[in-house]
Amino acid sequence: MIALPDQLFFNTGIGTYIWILTNKKTPNRRGRVQLIDAREEYAGMRKNLGNKRHTIPEDSITKIIKTYNEFVESDKVKIYNNEDFGYTKIIVERPMQLNYQVTQERLENLYSYSAFKKLAESKSKDPETKIADETEGKKQQEEIKEALLTIGDDLYTDWDAFEAKVKQALNQFDLKPAFIKNIIEKLSEHDDKAGYVTDKKSKPKADSNLRDAEKIPLVQNIDDYFEEEVLKYYPDAWYENKKNKIGYEINFTQYFYIYEPPRSLEEIESDISKVTAEIQELLKE
Repeated sequence: MIALPDQLFFNTGIGTYIWILTNKKTPNRRGRVQLIDAREEYAGMRKNLGNKRHTIPEDSITKIIKTYNEFVESDKVKIYNNEDFGYTKIIVERPMQLNYQVTQERLENLYSYSAFKKLAESKSKDPETKIADETEGKKQQEEIKEALLTIGDDLYTDWDAFEAKVKQALNQFDLKPAFIKNIIEKLSEHDDKAGYVTDKKSKPKADSNLRDAEKIPLVQNIDDYFEEEVLKYYPDAWYENKKNKIGYEINFTQYFYIYEPPRSLEEIESDISKVTAEIQELLKE
């Protein structure tokens, strides 16, 4: 994979790469990937053509081909095994821990639930029917909110206890279990001190808001990485092997990055002092 100079084309300034792919590799190249940094191998044009400002001279082309054929590492050439670019993407789950409360602020969250929002919408094309449907829907929304307010503003940390209160308050409405479940979620907030929300098998449910992903190099053991990088900070986290995905990526710039330490504070202060002195002289004039 060869990184070419930028600004080679008329209508784009993005970086360009040449990929050399073959299934007839010599033994020393099998299972290996050669990265060549040729981004500095260019000459400026006398007259720019849009974004095209650079060309690759013949001597640079010869140099790049020679570098490719030599297959030797240097500051401009990196050679890796195929596996070095591979990773396993795992989905890190954390348990759902919620508190529940009926407040005016949390009731507003109900409008982010599509089924609740659609109560005040109409599919009718007749203007009068549409207005009547929307008015009736808004009325039902307000009635549901008023019914929930009868629960009071006590703070709950147990799903089952709060669910019983919500079902009792909304008993007069013909609402499906999924609707009730989503209402409860909209009235909840994450709480590290609350108990786990569990499923029918008493297993903790995963909180989608806390879900994260980790990319683990193929050459590294997943369990060792998970224990060191995840469990150390979130002891109750977990992942499922069936959700793992294998992928590959080449972050070219990363492999040729050279760290440049920042300037010292003394040097920066010296520059500031010089500029300040120049400003003072200008103000005197």
